[in-house]
Amino acid sequence: MARGTLDIDTYRSKILSAHDRIKPYIHNTPLLCSNAINKKAGCEIYFKCENFQKIGAFKMRGAINAVLSYSLTKRRKGFVTHSSGNHAQAVALSSKIVNSKAHIVMPKGAPKIKVVAVKGYGAQVYLCDNNEKSRIDTCKKIINKTGANFIHPFDNDDVISGQASCAKEIFEEENGFDFIICPVGGGGLASGTILSTQIFSPLTTVILGEPLKASDAYQSFAKNKLIPVNKPTTIADGLKTSLSERTFKIIKKGTKKIITVSEEEIVSAMKLIWERLKIVCEPSCSVPLAALLKEKENFRNKKVAIILTGGNVDLENLPF
Repeated sequence: MARGTLDIDTYRSKILSAHDRIKPYIHNTPLLCSNAINKKAGCEIYFKCENFQKIGAFKMRGAINAVLSYSLTKRRKGFVTHSSGNHAQAVALSSKIVNSKAHIVMPKGAPKIKVVAVKGYGAQVYLCDNNEKSRIDTCKKIINKTGANFIHPFDNDDVISGQASCAKEIFEEENGFDFIICPVGGGGLASGTILSTQIFSPLTTVILGEPLKASDAYQSFAKNKLIPVNKPTTIADGLKTSLSERTFKIIKKGTKKIITVSEEEIVSAMKLIWERLKIVCEPSCSVPLAALLKEKENFRNKKVAIILTGGNVDLENLPF
């Protein structure tokens, strides 16, 4: 169960301002439904298609809000972040929009399609070892050399407020949702979804989905203390990151349950989305549907919103 309450008034103005600020630079993505999926799930599902968002993922919302929150003087120094993919692309494009330079630290072995996309937006890519220390050390070196502004992928209030605009748009288009489900990795989208839900649709319950092979959020939530992810091996590469203290605080107070799903369940849900909605989604994107289908008795005859987070997938390396 959710523990404690959040200071909603602190976030309300931030989210409203963020959405107004970023509207010229993002898509208000559609809500899609599938009778076939509804029949299989036993409930009414509305899919928020952030795979249609700029750079192909919800990450554009938080990145552009963070970049635009800096003064013109600070923007000239450029921006730096570390990311395996979608946040990297989002910061790269956001920097380009404001005529600034992006320095992107990516782990060796990051999906090739995402590395190519980041470079395509004009960013400079720095490859590092696939561990937290290497990512942070590389970012620090860039900051010391260039004075660039660091934008954390999720541990940042401007990023969280930008991500919150996704659920806000859902509730502006449809109402009466019993549940809203999104995936959880570092917790930026999950935190933003929780905040928007409590502000704009307080009767809606937030559920999070997470890969079993990267279940730090589930473990942290169950034990009420922050537990970092340990050698995640999930196909859902966008959800391998540990929560921060900031996102964990919001999640433990604002979500009812975190449902973990197996690799097989992730792939099955991903395939179902491709087949029935006729749209491209990446493995991380299918985790919420996998979570719903795993415990579908708890959602029977309910109205559910699911955030489809992104569609940046290597078409030559599909898991089905």
